[in-house]
Amino acid sequence: MKRVRCPKCDNYITFDETKYTSGQSLVFECDVCHKQFGIRIGASKLRAVQKEEQLDEQEHADAYGSIVVVENVFHYKQVLPLRLGDNVIGRYVKGTSISTPFETNDPSVDTKHCIINVKQDRNGRLVYTLRDAPSNTGTFYMNDILTDYDRVRLEDGAIITIGATTLILRAAHEK
Repeated sequence: MKRVRCPKCDNYITFDETKYTSGQSLVFECDVCHKQFGIRIGASKLRAVQKEEQLDEQEHADAYGSIVVVENVFHYKQVLPLRLGDNVIGRYVKGTSISTPFETNDPSVDTKHCIINVKQDRNGRLVYTLRDAPSNTGTFYMNDILTDYDRVRLEDGAIITIGATTLILRAAHEK
């Protein structure tokens, strides 16, 4: 199954690509905004560039760690690379500018839900700190809710729950 994104509202439309041949044009209508748009099945001219970008992202994820968004009924599994400084985590909405958005239909996840700060200590090791953004439904660390003033140091494998979404911290590998 392949997914295409509506150019107007960013809604995903899923279709079975095995039913079509390379070079064939398809027209879709978005269920949400009713925008009609077309795509062409086949190899993309940008594929080589996209592979290079994915390699860069993977190196970045290895450098500072990542957050794994566990798949559920609201969204698919996603891996969000972290960077040094504040990583503002929340629901992706077109037009918002947060540093670490993920795509979900979970209504209990805010667009700016929680923040993971990544910094280096004196010995050069990465330190991960979690805090609530503050959000409407709260941020849970290992089933304990954080208040607006709580700061929690995270270790590899830490489980964070925002709304009905589970996140797992994957710390960077020591070199």
